[in-house]
Order: sequence, then structure tokens, then C-alpha cells
Amino acid sequence: MLRLTMWIARSSARLTGADREEGAASVEYALLASLIAAVIVAVVRILGQNVQPGFETVSTQIP
Repeated sequence: MLRLTMWIARSSARLTGADREEGAASVEYALLASLIAAVIVAVVRILGQNVQPGFETVSTQIP
């Protein structure tokens, strides 16, 4: 009975393509996360350079 159940599950996965799509979705999510991280790093670098003088001015004003 277990063999029949496993065969049905494998056949269903092959027919629907579920086994391949799950792996592809994981790769897509990883690429999307890395792209978002790269954008965040770029924005922080750009804004960090622009905001730093303002922070230095405020820090010199504080006794």
C-alpha cells in the first residue's frame, strides 16, 4: 500500500510539475532577496554620505 501511495505522489508531482516549480520558486525568491539587499546597501551608502555632515553639525552643537 505504501508503494502505491508513493507512486501516486511521484506521478502527480511529475504531471503537475510541482517538484520543479518549488525549486524554481526558491531560486527566484533568493534572487529577489539578494536584489533587495543590494538596493538597500546602495541607498544607505548614498544617503550616509549626504546625511553625515548634518549629524556632525548636530553632534558639535551638543555640549
